[in-house]
Amino acid sequence: MMLKDMMMMILGMLILILGVLIGVAFLTLLERKVLGYIQIRKGPNKVGYMGILQPFSDAIKLFTKEQVFPMYSNYISYYFSPIISFILSLMVWMLIPYYFNMISFNLGILFFLCCTSMGVYTVMVAGWSSNSNYSLLGGLRAVAQTISYEVSLALIMLSSIMLIMDFNMMKFFIYQDLIWFLFLMLPLSMSWISSSLAETNRTPFDFAERESELVSGFNIEYSTGGFALIFLAEYSSILFMSMLFVLLYLGGYNTSVFFYLKLIFISFLFIWVRGTLPRCRYDMLMYLSWKSYMPISLNYLLFFEGLTMFLI
Repeated sequence: MMLKDMMMMILGMLILILGVLIGVAFLTLLERKVLGYIQIRKGPNKVGYMGILQPFSDAIKLFTKEQVFPMYSNYISYYFSPIISFILSLMVWMLIPYYFNMISFNLGILFFLCCTSMGVYTVMVAGWSSNSNYSLLGGLRAVAQTISYEVSLALIMLSSIMLIMDFNMMKFFIYQDLIWFLFLMLPLSMSWISSSLAETNRTPFDFAERESELVSGFNIEYSTGGFALIFLAEYSSILFMSMLFVLLYLGGYNTSVFFYLKLIFISFLFIWVRGTLPRCRYDMLMYLSWKSYMPISLNYLLFFEGLTMFLI
């Protein structure tokens, strides 16, 4: 029976990873289409019906190109950091409370915080091992930004944990049966969305990548498969942060189409923000984290802690 359980668990993981990869592929297509229409153009529409096969042709192109690497790079760490980054971004998906996944995480939120903290090292090593000044600067910025916003993310999550007194993701659905946490803590949920943007290096906080400028940040020396893996890790994180927002604030996980519509809407918000907002200044980004989100999340945490003590 134990062997059968293990096989079912591995099968569940494989189905989940396959679903995430397909979801990431179509999220990139959605982004290119939405950005196209925001800029009054069509976006990809040649490969397949209305460009629906474009992500797969991009993947084939990226993984079949010739692999080049800088002569003076630290090759082992340069080569493996995108792979580890991708593995870490897929590992957090084991948290998703699928009923057929056969894994029950009672300490799921702690696991999420551990995995996102590890993701900082891959960016740092990718920037350093390329042995390029531009990539090193991009890596240092990414590390400073990610560490700053992880603190605010953890504190914002603590308020939700304080309300349900559990680290299990499934409990959020039970406690949001009558009212969504979005209505109980609207400022915190808005802080969570913008902290998620900073955590996943998205516009207007994309200081680690600088996509709209000539130099691409920590991943400047990467091409072909390495670049594709960094790209996949980023978009997988976007999908996961969207799902986490739905779990924490929009009613939790239930096996209905409504859950996935909410997930798509929050993912669409990431794209909408990219097409709308200009990049803000780096010092303003740090100021926002330490001077705005930190006091808001700490005040809410104290409020909810006092509330739970009073009710008990």
